[in-house]
Parts: sequence; C-alpha cells; structure tokens
Amino acid sequence: MTIQKKLLVLVDGSERSIETVNYIKDVMPVDGNSQIVLFHVFSGLPEAYRELENDPSCAVALSQLKNQETEQQKRIRDYMERAKKILITGGFPEQSIEIKFHPLEKGVARDIIEEAKNGYSAVVLRRRGAGGLASIILGSVAVKLLQSLIFIPILFVGQAPSVKKILLAVDDSPSSMKAVEFTAALFGGYGHEVGILHAIPGLGSINFALTKVSNKECSETEISDNCVEVFKLKIARMFNNIKKILITSGIDSEKISEKIVAGVLSRSEAIVKEAEDGGYCTIVVGRRGLSKVEAFFMGRVGHKVVYGGNKFSVWVV
Repeated sequence: MTIQKKLLVLVDGSERSIETVNYIKDVMPVDGNSQIVLFHVFSGLPEAYRELENDPSCAVALSQLKNQETEQQKRIRDYMERAKKILITGGFPEQSIEIKFHPLEKGVARDIIEEAKNGYSAVVLRRRGAGGLASIILGSVAVKLLQSLIFIPILFVGQAPSVKKILLAVDDSPSSMKAVEFTAALFGGYGHEVGILHAIPGLGSINFALTKVSNKECSETEISDNCVEVFKLKIARMFNNIKKILITSGIDSEKISEKIVAGVLSRSEAIVKEAEDGGYCTIVVGRRGLSKVEAFFMGRVGHKVVYGGNKFSVWVV
C-alpha cells in the first residue's frame, strides 16, 4: 500500500497547536512525498455586525472591530509562518509546506470537512484549541469531524513526549487491517518502533465470540482454558500477518513487539494502560474495529481510547 503523505494540519493560533506542529516535526517521516498544509479557519467579524455597517450610530464601534479583525488576521498569519519555520527546521522542505488562511464560510467543522476532501491522507488536530476550535474534542466540532470524516484518518495529538513509538491496537476486522496498512505505509523505513496489541475481553463480554472461534461447545458459565487458547492461536496467526505487512513496508523486525492481554474488563482501558506502561507516544485504532461505529464514537471504547487516553496522540483510521 502506498499513500501520498499529504497532511491537513489544523492550527488555531494557540500554543497547543504549536505542539501539534512539533509532533509532526518529531514523529512524521520526511521524504519527497511529504506535503503539509497548515489550515486555519478565520471567523472574523460576525455577520450580524457587518449588517450594521451603514448605520451611523455604529460607525465608531464597527471601525474599532475592523481594526481588531485586521490585527487578528496579521497575528494568525505570523503565527502560521512561525509554525512553518518549525517544520522547516525539522527537515521538511519549504516547498512541501503550504499555508491556507481560510475565511469562515459554512462553519468551522463544515469548512474543515470540505477542505479534507482535497486529496489529503489524514487530518491532524490538537485535542483542545482556542478561538474557533475551542470546542474540539469536548464539543460539537469534534463530534461532527469524527462522524463526518469517515473517508480519511484523523489524528488527535496529545501531550505525551513525541517519540517514534507506536501502539497498534488490533482485531481481525477489515477496519483494523486498514489501520495496519496505513501505519506501515506512513512509517515504514523510518526507524519507528511498533507494538501490536490485542485485548481479549473477560468472560462477561466474550462468551459469544469464543463459541464462534472454537468448534467446541463453550457455555456461558464454563469457558475452558483450551477454549481461550484456541482464541489466542487465532490472534497469533493474525499477528504474523500484521508483522509481514510491517516488515515488508520497511519496519525493522527487531523493532516490532506483540502482546495479547486476556480477560480484561475493558479493551479500551487495556489499550491505554499498555500505552502508558510501554512508553508509547501514538495509539492507532481502526475506526470500526473495536465496536459498532455508533458505539465507537459515543460509547465506552471510543470514549476511553480517544478521550480517556487524552495524553496520547490517537490515530483513528
């Protein structure tokens, strides 16, 4: 699998967004395929105020507001140039970095979604921002992006130290394998470490799954060790396939680890704990692999991995 490494990076004028740019500088591979677009949605003067432009009684106030708008535009443009310089110092060629200052049209989320349709390989944003992006992760903008950007991976950048160490949380779903292929295509050949993790839920949530894995009868109350081992063998075969994909992409076999955690109460908590214990910077999950899509966005797994693992950078592929 080959991808054009074209990243849509959302920046809002905050120091948090500068940390997003630093993450890209420290973690993302630099090569001839790399292209970074720094994108800012500028809300400017509210339309309601513009409608008062011809009212003499509002002339002074509007003039002051327009001056503030002009100053804010300059501040944001200078900020974006600063972000561009950070990427250049990290080795990205100047010609591979584009600044897009986008006046608000339909709304912050809708404008981002429209821009994301222009051939990008992923959208990158900070968990919390300022100004127009203040509600990301905790508000409506994040929900709209997660639900609508189903055609492209999304990366939420966290505060964990930027190291080239990635945790792949996998199952046997097509979405999970897509996440594996995306990771291989993006990071193969650049010295990254990759940990492969699969968490087997405890008895309360895997009884039905285990009956499908084994030819034996596995009752709800009596799941034998042999039955669990059958499941582990299936996962081991999946791990072998994943390792082949990663190694073929150029990831050193000695930098690939694998782990199966059985009997967990929460798969999402197990993923976050492994990221903490293993010193990972980035967690990669398939969009639909861990649960139904509605449950991923609104339920336990999505909440714990994307929200609960809030100090980590989380790729949703």
